[in-house]
Amino acid sequence: MSKFSDRTLALAGMYQACGLVQRVARRGNIDPDELKVVLDTLFVTDPPDTLAVYGSHSNLKSGLETVTRQLDKNPDPELTRYLINILHLERKLIRKPALLQAISEGIERARRQTEHYPLPHSNIIASLAGIYSDTISTLTPRIIVSGEQGHLANPENASTVRALLLAAMRSAVLWAQCGGSRWQILLQRKRFIQEATAFLQNQYT
Repeated sequence: MSKFSDRTLALAGMYQACGLVQRVARRGNIDPDELKVVLDTLFVTDPPDTLAVYGSHSNLKSGLETVTRQLDKNPDPELTRYLINILHLERKLIRKPALLQAISEGIERARRQTEHYPLPHSNIIASLAGIYSDTISTLTPRIIVSGEQGHLANPENASTVRALLLAAMRSAVLWAQCGGSRWQILLQRKRFIQEATAFLQNQYT
C-alpha cells in the first residue's frame, strides 16, 4: 500500500478509538468485540506493515466510515476536538523519551496479563488506563471527555475511556510515522474520503 493508504488507516484508527470514547461517555457501554479490536492495537508493537496493527480492513469499518463523515460537510465537533487534541499530545509525547519508555514498559506488563485474562478483561483495561493516567494524562492540555456525568463517574467506564485514549494515541504515533500531519487532514480531505471509501467498498466485494 502507499503511504497515503497507511495514513488513511491510521486516521481511521484514531477516529475509531475516539468514537468509542464518545459512546462510553454518552451511553455507558460499548460492544466488547469492538473494544477488543481497538485495544488489540496496543499490543502490536513490531508490525510488518500498517494494516497489521489493525488486523484487517474490516476491523476498521467504523473508523473508515467516520473518516468519510468527519471530513465531509458536517463533522461532529466533539470528535474533531478529540482528534486535534490527540494529534497535539502526540507531538508532545514524542519529545518525552521517559514517558515513551514508561508506556512501553506498561504495555509489556499488560501483555503478560493477557496470558491469564482475555481482552477486554477489566484487569487489563485497568492496567491500560493506569498507563494513560501516569503518562499522557500528565501532558497539557488534558483531553476533556464530554458525556453523561453518571457514566463518566463510573470507575469502569472511566478506565475504559482512558484505555481507549491510549489506543487513540497508538494510532496517532502510527500516523506520524507514516508522515501524517494536521495540515493534510485539512488540505487533502477529499483524498482521504476517497481512500476510506475505497477500503470500505473492497470489504464488500
